[in-house]
Amino acid sequence: MLLELRPRRSVLYLPASNQRALEKARILPADCLILDLEDAVAPSAKAVARQQITEAIEQQYYNKCEVIVRINSLDTPWGHDDLKAMASLAIDGILIPKVNSASDVLTVIDLLDHHDKLATLPIWIMAETIQGIQNINDIAAAHKRVAAIVMGTSDLAKEMRVKHTLDRVGFLAPLTHCVMAARMNNLDIIDGVFLELNDLESFSYACKQGHSMGFDGKSLIHPKQIEEANKIFAPSAADVTHAHAVIEAWQKAEVEGIAVVVVNGKLVENLHYEEARRVLSLADAIVERNRG
Repeated sequence: MLLELRPRRSVLYLPASNQRALEKARILPADCLILDLEDAVAPSAKAVARQQITEAIEQQYYNKCEVIVRINSLDTPWGHDDLKAMASLAIDGILIPKVNSASDVLTVIDLLDHHDKLATLPIWIMAETIQGIQNINDIAAAHKRVAAIVMGTSDLAKEMRVKHTLDRVGFLAPLTHCVMAARMNNLDIIDGVFLELNDLESFSYACKQGHSMGFDGKSLIHPKQIEEANKIFAPSAADVTHAHAVIEAWQKAEVEGIAVVVVNGKLVENLHYEEARRVLSLADAIVERNRG
């Protein structure tokens, strides 16, 4: 039986204060939407943004994709009100910004537990501070409700004084560190944003780099980035064909009691069999996602 996976190839930020963007997103092919109450919303617009999220969810705008709400930090004037507003909404998770320690996660979960409808809500965390990166293993393991890590490379660049370059050489260590923490705790992990909206060639390169590093998807700042992210973070036709061949050969070897399996001239072990199952499960989930 194949593992069940949820595709998170494209994770699009939407400023919750932008009513038009919220409405337009209902027809976008992004796997996941992050309705943002934090950085993308001015202090004077926080209350309006909160209300617009409520109206969008209650009208069931987003029945085809996963919906996550990024709240403001609890040490701001808006964080607690954000959580209260989410208590009655059918969303798929809460994204916590500026997470520095496991206790930050547990504090949010404790507050959510006071609301029956939020008591099982998944938690996503932003990895965007130096302290948070240093503590990412503990943060990822803080609670069973932690489901995903989202890299916040813009904030991290500021703290580290690292420049955004095409090869992202200044980010490679923290990015890899967070991928390892995600895998240790069976979490999905989403790569950071690409800021040059009109340079789609470089965006494609960044997606391919992130995919090669082990990320499950890319966080996006504009709908024009969705198609490329969906393509690159999905199994290719060749990947699917190879996965079928690996599974068929492995299962045949088990029946025949053969210890060594070779597929297309390469030795296949149990780890390759498990990866093949994951690839097919993801491919199936994407087909189901596209079916709507």
